[in-house]
Amino acid sequence: MEKDYLLHKYLNGDASAEDIVVLRSDPEYAEYTRIAESTSEFEPPEFKAESNFEAIQKEKLKRIGTSNRSSYKRILQIAAMVVLVVVSYVFINSVDTSVRTGVAQKESFTLPDNSEVQLNASSEIRYKKRSWDKNRSLALDGEAYFKVTKGNTFSVETSQGTVKVLGTQFNVFSRESNFSINCYEGLVSVAFNDTLIKLPAGNKLQVQNNKIVVHTAISNSAPSWIANESSFENATLSEVINELEQQYPINITSPENIANKRFTGSFTHDNLELALRSICDPLRLGYTVGGDEVTLYVK
Repeated sequence: MEKDYLLHKYLNGDASAEDIVVLRSDPEYAEYTRIAESTSEFEPPEFKAESNFEAIQKEKLKRIGTSNRSSYKRILQIAAMVVLVVVSYVFINSVDTSVRTGVAQKESFTLPDNSEVQLNASSEIRYKKRSWDKNRSLALDGEAYFKVTKGNTFSVETSQGTVKVLGTQFNVFSRESNFSINCYEGLVSVAFNDTLIKLPAGNKLQVQNNKIVVHTAISNSAPSWIANESSFENATLSEVINELEQQYPINITSPENIANKRFTGSFTHDNLELALRSICDPLRLGYTVGGDEVTLYVK
């Protein structure tokens, strides 16, 4: 205990010369004194309380800022995902469903309300399938026959007029300046050029250049083209030729002076030679066929 006390005094700088001699005489305590003498030359680093505090505060703010930026970035990512979902939903619901036929092609399909549609050659129908219940309209370019489910209603938009229906069967033709509607069952409302006409079953309406040219009764129960036959009543030859080119992959050349000849009759969609004879013989015309080129001439 005495040497421990002397060591304590030595470390506190209170030991006398005699005390130090006693400590150095003991190998264990002599080692303590050498360690104490060696470390006494060490200089402790200067402690700057103010600058150290500022450094700690900056590091703390840096970590908070990083955390806030991470949270903000995450919020932006979530917001971007929400916007993407909303835009995708709107886009999907705004995209048109399109049914199109080429030359000599026909297509049958069903609308979302189970109404049946038969599309003639070289025609197209566009509608919004996903939002049909809210937007019950379709766009037609060409010719189509509709069998509307009873109790359902929609409108057919064409470049020349609009046909509104309610549980009926009707045919719409719209090409270039020709616009015609045949109603086979029920009632249709036809709007064109600021004119509104109610067309009951058994009647047809034909419009050319926004003027009514035919408004009479019909005797057939369905359009003839469904049975692969095109029928005409007092139609110009140019109209007939145009329709023939829709039903066969051909190009027809004819003299300009016969374009306004009038034709009443029909032609088949299954035999080009027979179709040409059906048109040309009553009009006393001749024709030649070379590949997909057909030339009409006056006999």
